[in-house]
Amino acid sequence: MKKIILLVFFLLTGSVYAQKIVQNNLIVDLNADKGVVTSEVDLVEKWENQVTSFAVKDFSRRDEGRKVAGSGRPRLVKNVAGLKGHNTLAFKQQELLNMDEDAFDHLITGGGYTWFCVVKPGKQPGELKDVNCFFGNLRNGPNNEGFWGGFADDNSFWMSSRNAITFGRWDKNNPYVSSKEILKQDQYYLIMGRMDKGTDTVTLSLYLNDGTTPIATSPFPVNTKANSSRMAIGQERDAIEHPGRESFVGEMARFLIYDRPLTDKEMAKSAKQLMAFYGVKAK
Repeated sequence: MKKIILLVFFLLTGSVYAQKIVQNNLIVDLNADKGVVTSEVDLVEKWENQVTSFAVKDFSRRDEGRKVAGSGRPRLVKNVAGLKGHNTLAFKQQELLNMDEDAFDHLITGGGYTWFCVVKPGKQPGELKDVNCFFGNLRNGPNNEGFWGGFADDNSFWMSSRNAITFGRWDKNNPYVSSKEILKQDQYYLIMGRMDKGTDTVTLSLYLNDGTTPIATSPFPVNTKANSSRMAIGQERDAIEHPGRESFVGEMARFLIYDRPLTDKEMAKSAKQLMAFYGVKAK
Protein backbone atom coordinates (compact mmCIF):
# COMPACT_ATOMS: atom_id res chain seq x y z
CA MET A 1 0.00 0.00 0.00
CA LYS A 2 2.83 2.40 0.88
CA LYS A 3 4.46 1.82 -2.54
CA ILE A 4 1.16 2.51 -4.30
CA ILE A 5 0.69 5.76 -2.37
CA LEU A 6 4.23 6.87 -3.21
CA LEU A 7 3.70 6.04 -6.89
CA VAL A 8 0.47 8.04 -7.02
CA PHE A 9 2.20 10.94 -5.26
CA PHE A 10 5.04 10.84 -7.77
CA LEU A 11 2.67 10.76 -10.74
CA LEU A 12 0.65 13.67 -9.41
CA THR A 13 3.56 15.85 -8.36
CA GLY A 14 5.50 14.91 -11.50
CA SER A 15 2.66 16.19 -13.64
CA VAL A 16 2.54 19.41 -11.65
CA TYR A 17 6.26 19.96 -12.03
CA ALA A 18 6.04 19.24 -15.74
CA GLN A 19 3.44 21.96 -16.22
CA LYS A 20 5.22 24.67 -14.23
CA ILE A 21 8.05 25.32 -16.67
CA VAL A 22 7.74 28.65 -18.49
CA GLN A 23 5.48 28.31 -21.53
CA ASN A 24 5.72 31.76 -23.15
CA ASN A 25 7.69 31.58 -26.43
CA LEU A 26 8.47 27.89 -26.01
CA ILE A 27 8.98 26.59 -29.56
CA VAL A 28 10.55 23.16 -29.08
CA ASP A 29 9.79 20.61 -26.37
CA LEU A 30 11.34 17.20 -26.99
CA ASN A 31 10.30 14.91 -24.16
CA ALA A 32 11.45 11.28 -24.18
CA ASP A 33 8.25 10.32 -22.33
CA LYS A 34 6.07 11.50 -25.22
CA GLY A 35 6.02 11.48 -29.00
CA VAL A 36 8.88 9.05 -29.56
CA VAL A 37 8.17 6.82 -32.57
CA THR A 38 10.29 3.66 -32.63
CA SER A 39 10.83 0.63 -34.83
CA GLU A 40 12.68 -2.58 -34.03
CA VAL A 41 14.53 -2.86 -30.69
CA ASP A 42 13.40 0.65 -29.67
CA LEU A 43 15.38 2.47 -32.36
CA VAL A 44 14.00 5.98 -32.83
CA GLU A 45 12.42 6.87 -36.14
CA LYS A 46 10.99 10.20 -35.04
CA TRP A 47 10.90 12.47 -31.97
CA GLU A 48 7.82 14.70 -32.06
CA ASN A 49 7.80 18.30 -30.85
CA GLN A 50 5.23 18.73 -28.08
CA VAL A 51 4.75 22.40 -29.05
CA THR A 52 2.17 21.83 -31.75
CA SER A 53 1.79 25.52 -32.67
CA PHE A 54 5.37 25.84 -33.99
CA ALA A 55 6.41 25.10 -37.57
CA VAL A 56 8.89 22.41 -36.48
CA LYS A 57 6.86 19.24 -35.93
CA ASP A 58 9.44 16.51 -35.41
CA PHE A 59 13.05 15.38 -35.64
CA SER A 60 13.50 12.25 -37.75
CA ARG A 61 16.09 9.68 -38.82
CA ARG A 62 18.57 10.82 -41.44
CA ASP A 63 20.05 8.15 -43.69
CA GLU A 64 21.70 10.36 -46.30
CA GLY A 65 25.47 10.13 -45.97
CA ARG A 66 25.39 6.97 -43.86
CA LYS A 67 26.81 3.77 -45.30
CA VAL A 68 24.26 1.68 -43.42
CA ALA A 69 20.63 2.84 -43.52
CA GLY A 70 19.22 3.29 -40.04
CA SER A 71 22.59 3.33 -38.29
CA GLY A 72 22.06 6.94 -37.25
CA ARG A 73 19.09 6.22 -35.00
CA PRO A 74 19.37 6.70 -31.23
CA ARG A 75 17.71 4.20 -28.90
CA LEU A 76 14.77 4.77 -26.55
CA VAL A 77 15.52 3.69 -22.98
CA LYS A 78 12.42 3.38 -20.81
CA ASN A 79 11.76 3.84 -17.09
CA VAL A 80 15.23 4.98 -16.07
CA ALA A 81 15.76 4.78 -12.31
CA GLY A 82 18.22 7.68 -12.37
CA LEU A 83 15.51 9.88 -13.90
CA LYS A 84 12.74 9.00 -11.42
CA GLY A 85 11.30 6.52 -13.90
CA HIS A 86 11.29 8.79 -16.96
CA ASN A 87 12.55 7.80 -20.40
CA THR A 88 15.68 8.90 -22.21
CA LEU A 89 17.21 8.61 -25.68
CA ALA A 90 20.67 7.04 -25.89
CA PHE A 91 22.89 8.50 -28.61
CA LYS A 92 26.13 6.98 -29.87
CA GLN A 93 27.24 9.41 -32.61
CA GLN A 94 23.72 9.44 -34.02
CA GLU A 95 21.31 12.19 -34.97
CA LEU A 96 17.71 13.23 -35.55
CA LEU A 97 16.98 16.07 -37.94
CA ASN A 98 14.26 18.57 -38.73
CA MET A 99 14.25 19.60 -42.38
CA ASP A 100 12.94 23.18 -41.97
CA GLU A 101 15.65 25.54 -43.25
CA ASP A 102 14.28 28.77 -41.78
CA ALA A 103 12.41 28.09 -38.53
CA PHE A 104 15.31 29.06 -36.26
CA ASP A 105 16.95 31.84 -38.31
CA HIS A 106 15.64 34.70 -36.18
CA LEU A 107 17.19 33.40 -32.97
CA ILE A 108 20.75 34.45 -33.84
CA THR A 109 19.89 37.59 -35.85
CA GLY A 110 18.42 39.56 -32.96
CA GLY A 111 15.65 37.57 -31.29
CA GLY A 112 17.81 35.68 -28.82
CA TYR A 113 17.15 32.23 -27.40
CA THR A 114 17.18 29.99 -24.35
CA TRP A 115 17.65 26.24 -24.34
CA PHE A 116 17.46 23.59 -21.61
CA CYS A 117 18.78 20.04 -21.86
CA VAL A 118 18.50 17.12 -19.42
CA VAL A 119 21.48 15.02 -20.41
CA LYS A 120 23.96 12.37 -19.28
CA PRO A 121 27.30 12.33 -21.09
CA GLY A 122 29.08 9.14 -22.01
CA LYS A 123 32.66 8.62 -23.14
CA GLN A 124 33.13 11.05 -26.02
CA PRO A 125 34.67 9.70 -29.24
CA GLY A 126 37.18 12.54 -29.67
CA GLU A 127 37.31 12.27 -33.46
CA LEU A 128 37.43 16.05 -33.74
CA LYS A 129 39.07 17.44 -30.62
CA ASP A 130 36.55 18.78 -28.11
CA VAL A 131 33.67 18.93 -30.63
CA ASN A 132 31.05 16.37 -29.59
CA CYS A 133 27.74 18.09 -30.26
CA PHE A 134 24.33 17.28 -28.82
CA PHE A 135 22.50 19.83 -30.96
CA GLY A 136 23.07 22.51 -33.59
CA ASN A 137 21.65 24.24 -36.65
CA LEU A 138 24.86 25.33 -38.36
CA ARG A 139 24.74 26.02 -42.06
CA ASN A 140 26.74 23.75 -44.39
CA GLY A 141 29.16 26.51 -45.40
CA PRO A 142 30.65 28.84 -46.11
CA ASN A 143 31.06 30.09 -42.51
CA ASN A 144 28.67 27.72 -40.72
CA GLU A 145 26.45 30.21 -38.92
CA GLY A 146 23.92 29.04 -36.34
CA PHE A 147 23.98 28.04 -32.69
CA TRP A 148 25.09 24.82 -31.08
CA GLY A 149 26.15 23.02 -27.92
CA GLY A 150 28.48 20.17 -27.15
CA PHE A 151 30.99 18.42 -24.94
CA ALA A 152 34.74 18.59 -24.91
CA ASP A 153 36.55 15.25 -24.89
CA ASP A 154 36.82 15.36 -21.07
CA ASN A 155 33.05 16.02 -20.69
CA SER A 156 33.31 19.65 -19.82
CA PHE A 157 30.61 21.30 -21.92
CA TRP A 158 30.17 24.39 -24.05
CA MET A 159 27.77 26.51 -26.10
CA SER A 160 28.24 28.97 -28.96
CA SER A 161 26.56 31.10 -31.59
CA ARG A 162 28.20 31.71 -34.97
CA ASN A 163 27.51 34.88 -36.98
CA ALA A 164 28.97 33.98 -40.45
CA ILE A 165 31.50 36.84 -40.41
CA THR A 166 34.50 34.53 -40.00
CA PHE A 167 35.02 30.78 -40.27
CA GLY A 168 37.27 30.22 -37.25
CA ARG A 169 36.02 27.44 -35.02
CA TRP A 170 36.59 29.64 -31.98
CA ASP A 171 37.09 33.39 -32.28
CA LYS A 172 35.22 36.59 -31.38
CA ASN A 173 32.56 35.82 -33.99
CA ASN A 174 32.29 32.21 -32.83
CA PRO A 175 32.93 32.35 -29.07
CA TYR A 176 33.73 29.28 -27.01
CA VAL A 177 31.58 29.58 -23.88
CA SER A 178 32.82 26.65 -21.82
CA SER A 179 32.39 25.17 -18.35
CA LYS A 180 35.19 24.37 -15.96
CA GLU A 181 33.05 21.58 -14.54
CA ILE A 182 33.67 18.08 -15.90
CA LEU A 183 30.48 16.03 -15.88
CA LYS A 184 30.41 12.45 -14.67
CA GLN A 185 29.41 9.66 -17.03
CA ASP A 186 26.98 8.07 -14.55
CA GLN A 187 24.96 11.17 -13.66
CA TYR A 188 22.18 13.23 -15.25
CA TYR A 189 22.48 17.00 -15.43
CA LEU A 190 20.48 20.01 -16.51
CA ILE A 191 22.50 22.34 -18.73
CA MET A 192 21.22 25.58 -20.26
CA GLY A 193 22.29 28.27 -22.68
CA ARG A 194 20.98 31.78 -23.28
CA MET A 195 21.63 34.45 -25.91
CA ASP A 196 20.35 37.94 -25.15
CA LYS A 197 18.11 39.86 -27.51
CA GLY A 198 19.60 42.63 -29.66
CA THR A 199 21.26 43.49 -32.96
CA ASP A 200 24.58 44.86 -31.67
CA THR A 201 26.76 42.92 -29.23
CA VAL A 202 24.86 40.66 -26.83
CA THR A 203 25.82 38.19 -24.12
CA LEU A 204 25.95 34.40 -24.33
CA SER A 205 25.49 32.68 -20.96
CA LEU A 206 26.00 29.04 -19.98
CA TYR A 207 24.35 27.44 -16.93
CA LEU A 208 24.49 24.20 -14.97
CA ASN A 209 21.58 22.73 -12.99
CA ASP A 210 19.84 25.44 -10.94
CA GLY A 211 19.88 28.22 -13.53
CA THR A 212 20.53 31.02 -11.04
CA THR A 213 24.05 32.11 -11.99
CA PRO A 214 25.88 31.57 -15.29
CA ILE A 215 29.04 29.52 -15.06
CA ALA A 216 30.50 31.17 -18.18
CA THR A 217 29.66 34.16 -20.39
CA SER A 218 30.95 35.80 -23.57
CA PRO A 219 30.08 38.77 -25.78
CA PHE A 220 28.69 37.90 -29.20
CA PRO A 221 28.49 40.35 -32.16
CA VAL A 222 25.14 39.83 -33.89
CA ASN A 223 24.96 39.73 -37.66
CA THR A 224 21.39 40.44 -38.80
CA LYS A 225 22.19 38.86 -42.19
CA ALA A 226 23.25 35.49 -40.77
CA ASN A 227 21.27 32.55 -42.14
CA SER A 228 21.34 29.39 -40.06
CA SER A 229 19.92 26.08 -41.22
CA ARG A 230 18.28 22.80 -40.19
CA MET A 231 18.25 21.85 -36.52
CA ALA A 232 19.84 18.54 -35.56
CA ILE A 233 19.64 16.70 -32.25
CA GLY A 234 22.77 14.68 -31.55
CA GLN A 235 24.82 16.48 -34.22
CA GLU A 236 26.01 20.03 -34.90
CA ARG A 237 24.18 20.31 -38.25
CA ASP A 238 22.89 18.31 -41.19
CA ALA A 239 26.38 16.88 -41.69
CA ILE A 240 25.69 14.49 -44.53
CA GLU A 241 29.36 14.47 -45.60
CA HIS A 242 30.45 12.98 -42.27
CA PRO A 243 27.42 11.92 -40.16
CA GLY A 244 28.36 11.07 -36.60
CA ARG A 245 31.84 12.57 -36.72
CA GLU A 246 31.07 15.65 -34.60
CA SER A 247 28.31 13.99 -32.59
CA PHE A 248 28.21 13.15 -28.92
CA VAL A 249 27.84 9.95 -26.94
CA GLY A 250 25.32 10.12 -24.13
CA GLU A 251 21.65 10.34 -23.25
CA MET A 252 19.04 13.07 -23.59
CA ALA A 253 15.72 13.03 -21.72
CA ARG A 254 14.44 16.53 -22.48
CA PHE A 255 15.35 19.37 -24.81
CA LEU A 256 13.62 22.75 -24.82
CA ILE A 257 14.12 25.86 -26.97
CA TYR A 258 12.56 29.30 -26.42
CA ASP A 259 12.76 31.98 -29.10
CA ARG A 260 13.69 34.65 -26.58
CA PRO A 261 16.07 35.02 -23.65
CA LEU A 262 14.23 34.01 -20.49
CA THR A 263 14.60 36.34 -17.53
CA ASP A 264 16.79 35.27 -14.62
CA LYS A 265 13.66 34.55 -12.59
CA GLU A 266 12.12 32.46 -15.38
CA MET A 267 15.30 30.45 -15.85
CA ALA A 268 15.57 29.68 -12.15
CA LYS A 269 11.89 28.70 -11.98
CA SER A 270 12.03 26.33 -14.94
CA ALA A 271 15.35 24.85 -13.81
CA LYS A 272 13.90 24.10 -10.38
CA GLN A 273 10.89 22.36 -11.89
CA LEU A 274 12.94 20.27 -14.33
CA MET A 275 15.44 19.23 -11.67
CA ALA A 276 12.62 18.10 -9.38
CA PHE A 277 10.78 16.32 -12.21
CA TYR A 278 13.81 14.31 -13.32
CA GLY A 279 15.61 13.98 -9.99
CA VAL A 280 18.64 15.97 -11.15
CA LYS A 281 21.03 16.59 -8.28
CA ALA A 282 22.33 20.09 -7.56
CA LYS A 283 25.93 18.86 -7.66
